[in-house]
Formats: sequence, C-alpha cells, structure tokens
Amino acid sequence: MLIYKVLRAAEWSQLLAAGHSAGSPADRRDGFVHFSTAEQLPGTLDRHFRDEAGLTLLACEIASLGPDLLWEPSRNGALFPHLYRDLRRDDIAWSRDLPLTPDGHRIGALP
Repeated sequence: MLIYKVLRAAEWSQLLAAGHSAGSPADRRDGFVHFSTAEQLPGTLDRHFRDEAGLTLLACEIASLGPDLLWEPSRNGALFPHLYRDLRRDDIAWSRDLPLTPDGHRIGALP
C-alpha cells in the first residue's frame, strides 16, 4: 500500500540534497513525518496547502518504512500514518509535481 507526503519546493530540494529530511516545520514540531492515505490526501491538501503552488507529491510503500511507521488518530479520529524517523530518499517509490489549478490541486490517478 502506498501512502503520500506533500512537500514544498524548499523541503523537496533539501531532501534531495541531503538524502533525508525531518519534513516540514509542522513535522519537526510534532516529532514525526505526517503522511496521508489516498483517501485522506484531498483533505490534507485542502486543509494545509490550499493555495500553495510548487508542491511535490511523494509516494512511499508502507512495507518499506518498517516499525517506525505508526497509524495514529488525527483529523476526526481517522488513523493517519506517522513516520517517527527522517524520511529518506530511498523510502520514496515515486514523486511528481502537484499542479495548482483554479479548481485546486490536481492529484490525478493514484496507484
């Protein structure tokens, strides 16, 4: 199963340059990297990235993240995936730009 992480341009650049990242300022504040499932992703984009351009969508296979990935209650009590270590470049199954259109972010088909 894939889970998804949205990064701003500077956060994505830092991960590529360093090979790992503690994530966004919110991730660092909370002590874990926030992920979303495919079903949760539209709500995450609307709540945290509504009018932001220059985003990158990352997909990670949950099996490759190991025991540092925990599912914990968050928005409306739904279980969200949280990674309790840095996100590493080799954790990423694929990445792609996340365009901002007049109707919001265009996610497209997710595998």
